[in-house]
This record gives sequence, C-alpha cells and structure tokens, in this order.
Amino acid sequence: MRKEMIVEINDPPVYALGQKVRAKKGVRNDGTFPGYNIGDHLISEGDIGYINNIGTFLQQFYIYGVDFVDRGRMVGMRAKELELVED
Repeated sequence: MRKEMIVEINDPPVYALGQKVRAKKGVRNDGTFPGYNIGDHLISEGDIGYINNIGTFLQQFYIYGVDFVDRGRMVGMRAKELELVED
C-alpha cells in the first residue's frame, strides 16, 4: 500500500501534547503562514519545539502544531518530519 493511502488517524497520534521534538527538515512558507511571503524560511533542520496542538488534515493525517519557542513560530508538521527529543 502506498504511504499516501495510509490513514494515520485510525491509530493514536505518534506524539503527545507537550512533548519536545526536533525538526528533521527545514520548512518554508507554503502560503499558509501569515505575515511571511511564500518560500520564506520558517524553521531549520534541527530546530527544537514542543507539541502544542494536534489536528488532522483531509481526515487522513495528523498535523502537529509545533511551537518553536526560539524562533517564535508555531508550525504545522507531520510526524515523519519530526523526531522525539529525550531530556
């Protein structure tokens, strides 16, 4: 089965509220981040943030609202774009 066909929301979320995570890749504005131009750099690979909310997209994927405190930005990311940071 292709990964695009997997319905993540049939299982519990990978991450929980308050967990510390690291971005596995940089993120640029796709036009959904207000106050920035499309293509503007929002976060870098390795930036640390905290799961602030958990939503869904297309009734298929979890979207994790990650608060990157040092950057002052809340960015929506998929589980595959994040990794857990152990304290």
